[in-house]
Amino acid sequence: MTTQEQTIIPIEVGNLFGGVEQFRNEGYRLVQIGCTKVGDVFEINYSFDKDFVFKNLRITVTAETEVPSISGMYWGAFVYENEMHDLFGIQVRGMNIDFKGTFIRTKIKNPFGIPSVTITKGEKP
Repeated sequence: MTTQEQTIIPIEVGNLFGGVEQFRNEGYRLVQIGCTKVGDVFEINYSFDKDFVFKNLRITVTAETEVPSISGMYWGAFVYENEMHDLFGIQVRGMNIDFKGTFIRTKIKNPFGIPSVTITKGEKP
């Protein structure tokens, strides 16, 4: 069994639109957009595929950073972008469909974007 190499290309948020546009022009399809909180920042990975070769653009942003929407180039990206907003509190500018925080309903607003809470023995969450 062979494994396929996956390239991760770190870029600045200001270069996201140009990087995505290049993948689109080269015939790549958007596979997913994933967000992960790493300490006080968020890593957002944009994964693309062409002929079973995956390439990923990675931006690292703070909670205050506004991220441009790519839904104008990849229409279905609005799903991932609304998810990032609702679960992590990431501000995404220019989504083709913006649910304004109601796409994913949670008991706690932006549950994956809040600071970590430590519960000591005997305390209830």
